[in-house]
Amino acid sequence: MAAGNIGPPVDRDGIRSALVRRRYGEIDWSQSHDETGGVDMAEVDVLDAEGQVVRLRACRPADLDALRGLLRGLSARSRYLRFFSAGTAVVEPEAARLTRPPDDQHAALLAETADRIVGVASYERIAARRAEFAVLVAESWQGRGVGTALVEELATIARENGIDTLVGDVLADNTSMLAVSRGLDARSRSEPVGVVGVEIATLPGEAALAAMDARDRTAEHRSLAPALAPRSVAVVGAGRRPGGVGHEVLASIVDGGFTGPVFAVNRNASRVCGVRSVPSMADLPEPVDLMVVAVPAAAVPDVLTQAADRDVRAAVVLADEAPGPGWQAEIRRIARAASIRLIGPNCLGVINTDPAVLLSASFAPRRPKAGGLAVASQSGAVGIAILDGASRSSVGVSTFVSLGNKADVSGNDLLAYWYDEPRTRAVALYLESFGNPGRFARLARQLGRRKPVLAVKSGRSASGRRAGAAHSAAAGTPDDLVENLFAQAGVIRTADPDELLDAARMLVDQPLLAGERIGIVGNAGGLNVLAADAAEAAGLTVPELPAPLTHVLGTRQANPVDLGAACTPTDLADAARRLGGSGAVDCLVVTVIALRTLELDELLRRIGAVLDHVPDLPAAVVLVGASDAPPQVGARGVPVYASGERALRAVGHAARYARWRREPVGTPITPPGIDTEAARTRLRGVDAGWLPAADTIGLLADYGIPVTGQVAAPGDAGWTADRSGYPVAGRAATPDTDADDGHRRLRDEAAMRTAAAAIGRPEEPALVEPTAGASVELMAGVRHDRLFGPLVVLAAGGDLGELIDDRVVHLLPLTDRDATAMWRRLRIAPLLTGHQGMPAADTGAVEQLLARLARLAADLPQIAELDLTPVVAGPTGLTVLDARVRVRVPSVEQDPYQHRLRSR
Repeated sequence: MAAGNIGPPVDRDGIRSALVRRRYGEIDWSQSHDETGGVDMAEVDVLDAEGQVVRLRACRPADLDALRGLLRGLSARSRYLRFFSAGTAVVEPEAARLTRPPDDQHAALLAETADRIVGVASYERIAARRAEFAVLVAESWQGRGVGTALVEELATIARENGIDTLVGDVLADNTSMLAVSRGLDARSRSEPVGVVGVEIATLPGEAALAAMDARDRTAEHRSLAPALAPRSVAVVGAGRRPGGVGHEVLASIVDGGFTGPVFAVNRNASRVCGVRSVPSMADLPEPVDLMVVAVPAAAVPDVLTQAADRDVRAAVVLADEAPGPGWQAEIRRIARAASIRLIGPNCLGVINTDPAVLLSASFAPRRPKAGGLAVASQSGAVGIAILDGASRSSVGVSTFVSLGNKADVSGNDLLAYWYDEPRTRAVALYLESFGNPGRFARLARQLGRRKPVLAVKSGRSASGRRAGAAHSAAAGTPDDLVENLFAQAGVIRTADPDELLDAARMLVDQPLLAGERIGIVGNAGGLNVLAADAAEAAGLTVPELPAPLTHVLGTRQANPVDLGAACTPTDLADAARRLGGSGAVDCLVVTVIALRTLELDELLRRIGAVLDHVPDLPAAVVLVGASDAPPQVGARGVPVYASGERALRAVGHAARYARWRREPVGTPITPPGIDTEAARTRLRGVDAGWLPAADTIGLLADYGIPVTGQVAAPGDAGWTADRSGYPVAGRAATPDTDADDGHRRLRDEAAMRTAAAAIGRPEEPALVEPTAGASVELMAGVRHDRLFGPLVVLAAGGDLGELIDDRVVHLLPLTDRDATAMWRRLRIAPLLTGHQGMPAADTGAVEQLLARLARLAADLPQIAELDLTPVVAGPTGLTVLDARVRVRVPSVEQDPYQHRLRSR
């Protein structure tokens, strides 16, 4: 497989040499570059198209002999496709070039598996923002996505080092490389006959991202299938006596009816739980897909090493006490080297209720019934609570995964796996931490467009985050970030497992709500009133019914419909039929109080039959006073709840999800008038700290964000204010702390002089800002979170912002619909749309400002903090009165666009 034309110009026809000289001038390929460039190439693990783990890392001088072997092992045709020359003269200079130390001009990556190099990719900078790239993959590994993975990672490195575009030349008959280029949404350039020029943007566009995500989902499914749908299983450490973890897991697998071969590994027994036992993994009569490891933690590395020799594809590690600080990293290293996907450690195991699998490799006390809810839990105890609640409420489960410490397999991996899993109709997550929240947002949003994603995220409080960190050794996340992350990804957040299961019952087997109109009918007025209150609290509406319908129903109440305690099963079933079929409501809630005078079984049977005849209408039943209430009624499984509050809260979650599904997907915003190069030049060489006001104003102007404040020389602040017109606000033009040292509403020169003295720096320049009249004040800006990366912030400003905590944050990227949703989610949003006769603000200008901030945050990772405050929103646009920017050394973030396996 070949790619671009980065090698030395040695082809016999001179085509390559002419192309290089014509476009880029002469390049000295033997030049020794400085070793201190800005290239950062950490080792990362990715999946190839078959789901096998491949490691990508920087080429090193020690790889010289291995790279020579790779290059010499190519067929003459592969050498020609790669180098435009079939000879072997390219081997030595190319191997030397690839092993040159990385710097700001050059980077080279290799792909390896089991200590064998299977591919290599590199770039050479040819202009400030462009580099020429090349890819080579061993012939036996072609067609498995290795070349694509190398280019994706190479693009990430290039992007982090200021390169926007990778370019290369490909022979027209090199169909495999052209396919890779198409998958990366490459653009074509005009070249001589027989050569195709390609250009790949290092920041992937929507088409490239969609293709990357599709490849990722396929790879994850193939990689995780041996863990979640294995063909054979071995339990290592399965003791003969009941009560031990290994014994109980093996017993659960056998009792659950697993459809494939099962083995025990126990050196002291020939049979355990009725299945064959062998002394060690080496003695297994055949390879197995999944190994459940139930041995003490200290023995786990040795067991995984044995598993690698037997081609095991997945392992569930149950051990919960690490013998040392490097233990988890060590078992991950062993597993990755052998392409073993690892679930755990410190977990309960996995369950798959598919009749073709019937895997119950867990020591949880209950085995759930088959159904459409996939569950992943970072806590074993919460996982048991969810399984127990699912069994009691008759919620069927497709797959259950106890994630434990997430040494390898994470919630993000499972979201990709469940995307195309046909039996899964909804996904439920219990999370204590995020590994890559940016990627979680992308995956959850994609999955949520097909299947609802529900989540319980612990750590709402400071004490909860502290307890979570102690429990899972993972850092907690501020709750407002989690809330905003879930909102933008369409995730249904619930307070606890009970609320999660209540919502799942409305989402797994019920149709989506077409709106928020709720019809309530029942035999108890008080119960109906409580249900109506709960509906409005959940954001639903209980509309008055049309007079003809209330007449037919025989009630004077227009909704809820109270039939009274004397109603018969026939009366209630008939009213439910008429209301459900009227088209006047989007969801029907039937409330029932159990009475000695009521034939309850007959009533529930009749209600179930009625609801079966309106299968497209979501419905719920509230049953109070029955000691043995069924979890559902009818053939369609309409859920039965113990209170109106629980039922309507669940319906509210379902309605909000359905509304989110109906909203069109947004498109990325590219604001005009942005000069990224000027901004980068402005920041080049700037030390960490607050930017002077003049530089801040210039930087924002580069992104089309004008600031009205003026920088006044020492002693001239009053004169500048005279020109601007009073009242004004003033502050030091060179902030060096986080403190707010500004003074607002200064009405004359004397007040301005007094403020300058109070600031304590009369010898320094001052920033003088005109204040605004009666408009809406906002605060907008950028924050850099250590885990979430760049965030765009919008909040209430001015006096109102000091009184209420009203802010919205958003991860990158930001679409047009995201920008709209941000200001609409503010509590002060009515002020922007014309509250009580106030003129409506130009909300389009607000959205444009957010789009420009998002672009700035993406382009300039050294921006740690940016505040625009106040931002005055009026009918004719926005006025930014003041701005502050703090710069810091950029840190290497987890890239939401890269599909790397978990590394910590």
